Amino acid sequence: MPNPADEELLAATAVSKRFGGVRAVEDVSISVRRGEIASIIGPNGAGKTSLLNMISGFYRPDSGSITYEGRDITHSRPAQIAKLGIARTFQNIALFGGMTVLDNIMLGRHVRMKSGVLSSFIYWGLAQREEVAHRARAEEIIDFLELQDLRKELTSALPYGLRKRVELGRALALDPKLLLLDEPMGGMNQEEKEDIARYVLDVNEQWGTTIILIEHDMAVVMDISERVAVLDRGRKIAEGTPAEIQRNPTVIEAYLGSAHQARERAA
Repeated sequence: MPNPADEELLAATAVSKRFGGVRAVEDVSISVRRGEIASIIGPNGAGKTSLLNMISGFYRPDSGSITYEGRDITHSRPAQIAKLGIARTFQNIALFGGMTVLDNIMLGRHVRMKSGVLSSFIYWGLAQREEVAHRARAEEIIDFLELQDLRKELTSALPYGLRKRVELGRALALDPKLLLLDEPMGGMNQEEKEDIARYVLDVNEQWGTTIILIEHDMAVVMDISERVAVLDRGRKIAEGTPAEIQRNPTVIEAYLGSAHQARERAA
Protein backbone atom coordinates (compact mmCIF):
# COMPACT_ATOMS: atom_id res chain seq x y z
CA MET A 1 0.00 0.00 0.00
CA PRO A 2 1.22 3.56 -0.69
CA ASN A 3 2.53 5.53 2.25
CA PRO A 4 0.13 8.44 3.02
CA ALA A 5 3.19 10.57 3.83
CA ASP A 6 4.28 10.26 0.18
CA GLU A 7 0.92 11.45 -1.12
CA GLU A 8 0.98 14.71 -3.04
CA LEU A 9 -1.33 17.19 -1.31
CA LEU A 10 -0.77 20.28 -3.43
CA ALA A 11 0.86 20.91 -6.79
CA ALA A 12 1.42 24.17 -8.63
CA THR A 13 2.37 23.44 -12.24
CA ALA A 14 4.08 26.04 -14.45
CA VAL A 15 2.24 28.95 -12.82
CA SER A 16 2.99 32.51 -13.92
CA LYS A 17 1.77 35.90 -12.77
CA ARG A 18 2.52 39.33 -14.23
CA PHE A 19 1.49 42.78 -13.12
CA GLY A 20 1.70 45.01 -16.17
CA GLY A 21 5.26 44.61 -17.39
CA VAL A 22 6.49 43.17 -14.11
CA ARG A 23 7.08 39.42 -14.00
CA ALA A 24 6.25 38.38 -10.41
CA VAL A 25 6.22 34.59 -10.99
CA GLU A 26 7.37 32.87 -14.17
CA ASP A 27 6.68 29.21 -14.97
CA VAL A 28 7.11 27.94 -11.40
CA SER A 29 6.26 24.36 -10.41
CA ILE A 30 6.25 23.07 -6.84
CA SER A 31 4.58 20.16 -5.08
CA VAL A 32 4.03 19.45 -1.41
CA ARG A 33 3.52 16.04 0.16
CA ARG A 34 0.93 15.46 2.83
CA GLY A 35 2.36 16.00 6.33
CA GLU A 36 5.60 17.75 5.41
CA ILE A 37 7.04 21.18 6.13
CA ALA A 38 8.18 22.77 2.87
CA SER A 39 9.80 26.20 2.70
CA ILE A 40 10.01 28.74 -0.09
CA ILE A 41 12.96 31.12 0.14
CA GLY A 42 14.56 33.77 -2.01
CA PRO A 43 15.70 37.39 -2.05
CA ASN A 44 13.18 40.20 -1.66
CA GLY A 45 11.01 40.49 -4.76
CA ALA A 46 11.61 36.87 -5.76
CA GLY A 47 7.87 36.13 -6.09
CA LYS A 48 7.35 34.12 -2.89
CA THR A 49 4.27 35.93 -1.60
CA SER A 50 2.78 36.13 -5.10
CA LEU A 51 3.05 32.35 -5.31
CA LEU A 52 1.29 31.96 -1.96
CA ASN A 53 -1.38 34.40 -3.11
CA MET A 54 -2.08 32.19 -6.12
CA ILE A 55 -2.32 29.06 -3.98
CA SER A 56 -4.75 30.75 -1.58
CA GLY A 57 -6.87 32.28 -4.35
CA PHE A 58 -6.04 35.95 -3.81
CA TYR A 59 -4.38 36.01 -7.25
CA ARG A 60 -5.32 33.94 -10.27
CA PRO A 61 -2.42 32.62 -12.34
CA ASP A 62 -2.07 34.04 -15.83
CA SER A 63 -1.05 30.53 -16.90
CA GLY A 64 -0.45 27.15 -15.31
CA SER A 65 -2.58 25.20 -12.84
CA ILE A 66 -2.91 24.47 -9.13
CA THR A 67 -4.36 21.26 -7.73
CA TYR A 68 -5.18 20.36 -4.12
CA GLU A 69 -6.00 16.78 -3.16
CA GLY A 70 -6.31 16.10 -6.89
CA ARG A 71 -8.86 18.89 -7.37
CA ASP A 72 -8.20 21.84 -9.67
CA ILE A 73 -8.38 25.04 -7.60
CA THR A 74 -6.69 27.34 -10.13
CA HIS A 75 -9.74 29.60 -10.47
CA SER A 76 -11.32 29.05 -7.05
CA ARG A 77 -12.09 32.02 -4.81
CA PRO A 78 -10.34 32.46 -1.44
CA ALA A 79 -13.45 31.47 0.54
CA GLN A 80 -13.83 28.27 -1.50
CA ILE A 81 -10.18 27.41 -0.95
CA ALA A 82 -10.50 28.06 2.79
CA LYS A 83 -13.45 25.68 2.97
CA LEU A 84 -11.27 22.97 1.40
CA GLY A 85 -8.87 23.29 4.34
CA ILE A 86 -6.20 25.79 3.26
CA ALA A 87 -5.44 28.60 5.72
CA ARG A 88 -2.79 31.31 5.68
CA THR A 89 -1.13 34.10 7.57
CA PHE A 90 0.14 37.32 6.02
CA GLN A 91 3.39 39.30 6.03
CA ASN A 92 1.54 42.26 7.51
CA ILE A 93 -0.61 41.45 10.52
CA ALA A 94 -4.30 41.41 9.51
CA LEU A 95 -6.06 41.18 12.86
CA PHE A 96 -9.09 43.18 14.02
CA GLY A 97 -7.47 45.47 16.58
CA GLY A 98 -10.76 46.44 18.24
CA MET A 99 -11.62 42.81 19.00
CA THR A 100 -10.27 40.51 21.67
CA VAL A 101 -7.84 37.65 21.16
CA LEU A 102 -10.70 35.16 21.59
CA ASP A 103 -12.96 36.96 19.11
CA ASN A 104 -10.22 37.13 16.49
CA ILE A 105 -9.60 33.41 16.79
CA MET A 106 -13.35 32.72 16.74
CA LEU A 107 -13.55 34.56 13.41
CA GLY A 108 -11.15 31.97 12.06
CA ARG A 109 -13.91 29.41 12.61
CA HIS A 110 -16.38 31.18 10.32
CA VAL A 111 -16.05 28.79 7.38
CA ARG A 112 -16.85 25.92 9.75
CA MET A 113 -20.08 27.57 10.95
CA LYS A 114 -23.11 26.26 9.08
CA SER A 115 -25.33 29.00 10.48
CA GLY A 116 -22.97 31.85 9.60
CA VAL A 117 -21.03 34.32 11.68
CA LEU A 118 -23.86 36.80 12.26
CA SER A 119 -26.39 34.33 13.64
CA SER A 120 -23.66 32.67 15.69
CA PHE A 121 -23.12 35.90 17.57
CA ILE A 122 -26.83 36.55 18.23
CA TYR A 123 -27.57 33.04 19.52
CA TRP A 124 -30.32 31.66 17.34
CA GLY A 125 -31.11 27.95 17.60
CA LEU A 126 -28.39 25.93 15.95
CA ALA A 127 -26.12 28.94 16.05
CA GLN A 128 -26.06 28.86 19.85
CA ARG A 129 -24.99 25.21 19.93
CA GLU A 130 -22.44 25.88 17.22
CA GLU A 131 -21.03 28.85 19.09
CA VAL A 132 -20.40 26.69 22.16
CA ALA A 133 -18.58 24.03 20.13
CA HIS A 134 -16.54 26.54 18.16
CA ARG A 135 -15.62 28.47 21.29
CA ALA A 136 -14.33 25.24 22.85
CA ARG A 137 -12.06 24.76 19.84
CA ALA A 138 -10.89 28.36 20.03
CA GLU A 139 -10.05 27.87 23.70
CA GLU A 140 -7.99 24.79 22.81
CA ILE A 141 -5.98 26.87 20.35
CA ILE A 142 -5.52 29.63 22.94
CA ASP A 143 -4.15 27.05 25.36
CA PHE A 144 -1.92 25.55 22.67
CA LEU A 145 -0.41 28.96 21.89
CA GLU A 146 -0.12 29.86 25.57
CA LEU A 147 -2.40 32.88 25.30
CA GLN A 148 -4.64 31.99 28.24
CA ASP A 149 -4.10 35.23 30.18
CA LEU A 150 -4.72 37.35 27.07
CA ARG A 151 -7.98 35.91 25.73
CA LYS A 152 -9.99 39.02 26.68
CA GLU A 153 -7.32 41.55 25.69
CA LEU A 154 -7.78 43.70 22.59
CA THR A 155 -5.25 42.63 19.98
CA SER A 156 -4.34 46.28 19.34
CA ALA A 157 -2.92 46.43 22.88
CA LEU A 158 -0.61 43.43 22.42
CA PRO A 159 3.11 43.56 21.59
CA TYR A 160 4.02 42.72 18.00
CA GLY A 161 5.23 39.19 18.74
CA LEU A 162 2.01 38.25 20.50
CA ARG A 163 -0.12 39.69 17.71
CA LYS A 164 1.76 37.45 15.26
CA ARG A 165 0.95 34.52 17.54
CA VAL A 166 -2.75 35.45 17.56
CA GLU A 167 -2.72 35.58 13.75
CA LEU A 168 -1.29 32.07 13.72
CA GLY A 169 -4.11 31.07 16.08
CA ARG A 170 -6.74 32.50 13.76
CA ALA A 171 -5.33 30.48 10.86
CA LEU A 172 -5.26 27.35 13.01
CA ALA A 173 -8.90 27.93 13.95
CA LEU A 174 -9.82 26.83 10.43
CA ASP A 175 -8.43 23.37 11.32
CA PRO A 176 -6.49 23.45 8.05
CA LYS A 177 -4.98 20.48 6.28
CA LEU A 178 -2.56 22.91 4.60
CA LEU A 179 -1.20 25.96 6.41
CA LEU A 180 0.50 28.75 4.43
CA LEU A 181 2.79 30.88 6.60
CA ASP A 182 4.09 34.11 5.06
CA GLU A 183 7.05 35.26 7.17
CA PRO A 184 5.51 34.29 10.54
CA MET A 185 8.73 35.31 12.32
CA GLY A 186 9.36 38.60 10.53
CA GLY A 187 10.20 41.43 12.92
CA MET A 188 10.58 39.16 15.94
CA ASN A 189 13.43 38.85 18.41
CA GLN A 190 15.27 35.55 18.78
CA GLU A 191 13.16 34.28 21.69
CA GLU A 192 9.93 35.01 19.83
CA LYS A 193 11.25 33.26 16.72
CA GLU A 194 12.09 30.17 18.76
CA ASP A 195 8.56 30.13 20.19
CA ILE A 196 6.93 30.35 16.75
CA ALA A 197 9.26 27.67 15.36
CA ARG A 198 8.24 25.39 18.22
CA TYR A 199 4.54 25.99 17.54
CA VAL A 200 5.02 25.31 13.82
CA LEU A 201 6.76 22.02 14.57
CA ASP A 202 4.07 21.04 17.08
CA VAL A 203 1.26 21.84 14.62
CA ASN A 204 2.96 19.64 12.05
CA GLU A 205 3.88 16.77 14.35
CA GLN A 206 0.86 16.68 16.69
CA TRP A 207 -1.91 17.68 14.30
CA GLY A 208 -0.44 16.35 11.06
CA THR A 209 -0.86 19.71 9.32
CA THR A 210 1.07 20.21 6.10
CA ILE A 211 2.92 23.53 6.07
CA ILE A 212 4.34 25.80 3.39
CA LEU A 213 6.61 28.37 4.99
CA ILE A 214 8.06 31.60 3.62
CA GLU A 215 10.78 32.86 5.95
CA HIS A 216 13.93 34.96 5.71
CA ASP A 217 15.60 33.46 8.79
CA MET A 218 17.72 30.79 7.11
CA ALA A 219 18.66 29.12 10.41
CA VAL A 220 14.99 28.45 11.12
CA VAL A 221 14.25 27.31 7.56
CA MET A 222 17.13 24.86 7.48
CA ASP A 223 16.32 23.55 10.93
CA ILE A 224 12.61 22.74 10.53
CA SER A 225 12.07 22.16 6.78
CA GLU A 226 12.06 18.83 5.00
CA ARG A 227 12.32 20.40 1.54
CA VAL A 228 13.18 23.89 0.33
CA ALA A 229 12.38 25.61 -2.96
CA VAL A 230 14.32 28.72 -3.95
CA LEU A 231 12.91 31.53 -6.08
CA ASP A 232 14.87 34.35 -7.66
CA ARG A 233 13.36 37.05 -9.88
CA GLY A 234 10.15 35.08 -10.26
CA ARG A 235 11.73 31.77 -11.26
CA LYS A 236 12.50 28.62 -9.30
CA ILE A 237 16.26 28.16 -9.36
CA ALA A 238 16.62 25.19 -7.00
CA GLU A 239 14.73 22.67 -4.89
CA GLY A 240 15.92 19.99 -2.50
CA THR A 241 16.69 19.11 1.10
CA PRO A 242 18.10 21.85 3.35
CA ALA A 243 21.57 20.31 3.04
CA GLU A 244 21.36 20.27 -0.76
CA ILE A 245 20.16 23.88 -0.87
CA GLN A 246 22.97 25.10 1.37
CA ARG A 247 25.55 23.57 -1.01
CA ASN A 248 23.87 24.71 -4.23
CA PRO A 249 26.13 27.22 -6.05
CA THR A 250 23.19 28.83 -7.88
CA VAL A 251 21.47 29.55 -4.57
CA ILE A 252 24.67 30.90 -3.04
CA GLU A 253 25.16 33.20 -6.02
CA ALA A 254 21.57 34.48 -5.83
CA TYR A 255 21.94 35.43 -2.18
CA LEU A 256 25.50 36.75 -2.39
CA GLY A 257 24.59 38.66 -5.53
CA SER A 258 21.74 40.42 -3.72
CA ALA A 259 24.02 41.28 -0.80
CA HIS A 260 26.74 42.53 -3.17
CA GLN A 261 24.29 44.76 -5.04
CA ALA A 262 23.01 46.18 -1.75
CA ARG A 263 26.59 47.06 -0.69
CA GLU A 264 27.21 48.74 -4.04
CA ARG A 265 24.07 50.86 -3.69
CA ALA A 266 25.06 51.84 -0.15
CA ALA A 267 28.61 52.80 -1.20
